[in-house]
Amino acid sequence: MTTSQWTDVDAYFTELLAPADEALSAALTASTAAGLPEIAVAPNQGKLLHLLARVQGARNILEIGTLGGYSTIWLARALPADGRLVTLEYDPAHADVARSNIARAGLDEVVEVRTGAALDSLPKLEAEGAGPFDFVFIDADKVNNPRYVEWALKLSRPGTVIVVDNVVRGGKVATDHPDDPAVTGTREMFDLVAREPRLDATAFQTVGTKGYDGLLVARVVS
Repeated sequence: MTTSQWTDVDAYFTELLAPADEALSAALTASTAAGLPEIAVAPNQGKLLHLLARVQGARNILEIGTLGGYSTIWLARALPADGRLVTLEYDPAHADVARSNIARAGLDEVVEVRTGAALDSLPKLEAEGAGPFDFVFIDADKVNNPRYVEWALKLSRPGTVIVVDNVVRGGKVATDHPDDPAVTGTREMFDLVAREPRLDATAFQTVGTKGYDGLLVARVVS
């Protein structure tokens, strides 16, 4: 198969099962206009996050890596009326775009966007007693993936679902690449998850509009 075929299949799935609406389309348009990198999750993957959060019955969601808020909107729409979502974004300009997109989607009363390095924000969440979170989505700088998973565990409960995006690294994850910090961080994350008795996990490869990639999905078991 070719990249063109992957994209065509994604478009077919999306049109039938995850069609865009005004808020989602506007979020992508505004993000592009603001110069944000076009690395948001694909629509069908956004729908997957939405369904996972709903199946989980999540009432309290943590997202690490907001970008323009596209995945945030998908996740926030899975929450019940009294649910909440905290999303962490390093770049203030990205956070401003996300806040605008989230407000346009009518979710600004449900979602809190916090700006700054996630490894600074996460201890503050712990100190505030913000957890436990029912669902954690990690889609930020890959170098710190091991630390993000460690914090997800600290802020979780038995039954919490943790999803990590972009874990295939173009296939590099299967072998050591000391010259690529993103691969090194991802491999360290996999090593951590594999030896962590509190986590039951799997990972899978994907192809589609975002190319060749994959996800890790873990459940906190104790």
